[in-house]
Amino acid sequence: MLAQLNTFALLGIDAVPVQVEVDTSPAQQPRTVIVGLPEMAVRESIHRIERALVNLGYRLPTGRTVVNLAPADLRKDAGAFDLPIALGLITSLGQIVADRIETFAIVGELALDGTVRPIVGALSVAMEARARGISKLIVPSANAREASVVREVEVYGVGSLAEAVGIVTGLAPIDPVSPPTDDIEANLNKYAIDFADVKGQEFAKRALTVAASGGHNVLMLGSPGSGKTMLARRLPTILPPLTPNESLETTRVYSAVGKLQPGEALLCTRPFRSPHHTISDAGMVGGGGVPQPGEISLAHHGVLFLDELPEFNRRSLEALRQPLEEGRVTISRAAHSTTFPADFVLCAAMNPCPCGFLGDPKKPCKCAPIAVEKYMGRVSGPLLDRIDLHIEVPPVPFEDLSKPGDGTGSAAMREQVFAARAIQAQRFGSKAGGLNGRMTSKQIRTYCVLDADGQTTLKEAMEALGLSARAHDRILRVARTIADLAASERITQDHVAEAIGFRALDRKLWER
Repeated sequence: MLAQLNTFALLGIDAVPVQVEVDTSPAQQPRTVIVGLPEMAVRESIHRIERALVNLGYRLPTGRTVVNLAPADLRKDAGAFDLPIALGLITSLGQIVADRIETFAIVGELALDGTVRPIVGALSVAMEARARGISKLIVPSANAREASVVREVEVYGVGSLAEAVGIVTGLAPIDPVSPPTDDIEANLNKYAIDFADVKGQEFAKRALTVAASGGHNVLMLGSPGSGKTMLARRLPTILPPLTPNESLETTRVYSAVGKLQPGEALLCTRPFRSPHHTISDAGMVGGGGVPQPGEISLAHHGVLFLDELPEFNRRSLEALRQPLEEGRVTISRAAHSTTFPADFVLCAAMNPCPCGFLGDPKKPCKCAPIAVEKYMGRVSGPLLDRIDLHIEVPPVPFEDLSKPGDGTGSAAMREQVFAARAIQAQRFGSKAGGLNGRMTSKQIRTYCVLDADGQTTLKEAMEALGLSARAHDRILRVARTIADLAASERITQDHVAEAIGFRALDRKLWER
């Protein structure tokens, strides 16, 4: 007897439809084989499934059983096929009558006692089920909340194989899981930290306001303990609120790599990722035999913070160049290629020298000039060209630390960001990018026209600092954002001068 079920395989962050076909026929020796390009985790699943069936009182096939996972040219590598294969086995043996089983999509990993363990990628599975017109989905109970945010699909959470049998046979009806709308809305865009916690550093706060307003990348240069990490961690608090669609896109990445917290349905705040400087290039941008998303995709619609930037592997940093330009990364392999989203704001921090105290008014620098040059040279010019703002973060004086009042807080900064973003939304409409930091060359020529004084200032800076054509465009983008913050339709000389002032590394401020 032949049984057919719908399930999905995870390829990167995308769910791919797979049909499970189970056919049992008489034979002298009982044997069960799985075909359809299964990897080791899938080939081993038959042992888990058989023990689970025995422990729940079902009989095992006594003849030859073939389990086919179609399409045959797609690699299957996960434990999520356990539950549909088990249901297919007992259906093909006639131990249950499941006339409605083809209307469901089923995923789940089995334990030896028949309980269902959580899987990764349940949100992607639910989204693909919706796209395929499958209206019912059975997932492990631990994954039910994240899958239920796809409203067009009825999601049933099961804790055991017995519960799944009850659903597909209709003998033990269970209500679908309700979408967790109220919990999500209550926690959406709620942050426990605030820029008011940072004393002083008003110049750095101004630069981060510009960065958040136009979607610009920023590099902070300062001695240890000056507050670079505190500032970076608070950058998501002034970004525009995370929309439901943005939350869904980012949560999908976290679901695919198993980084969602237990019971968490959707990410409620913009992600902040801070990888260690020992990270590999595959860990940064994604990779592996079966491509998996990296840190830049986990920072999608949020902030990627790279502390101690020169300490990162050169290959890891250079791999950022294409994603910073395109907002996505494509991982190519011989059999296929996978594209991951990577639209993030890069916030990096570094010391001005190996010891960290070059320019510090209290502690003398002990580094030789050649050591400073070598240290700064670890970050390539092409990468620095893609970072719009290079700012100094000096040590905070005692007077600022001892002031009883708070400094500029996230609320005030957020108001400026929202106003500037509203101007950009009116300017670009539905055009690709939608932010000053994403403007194309054609848009720069249209929206970043300078008067004579502004042209003179920019020309002098280009000649004095030896700026590249890319740096020229970056300055214009930042100047446009500064003008938007000032609610100015024109870019004035002051706006250009402030944008140039945010290019500390081009001015080589470490040469003192």
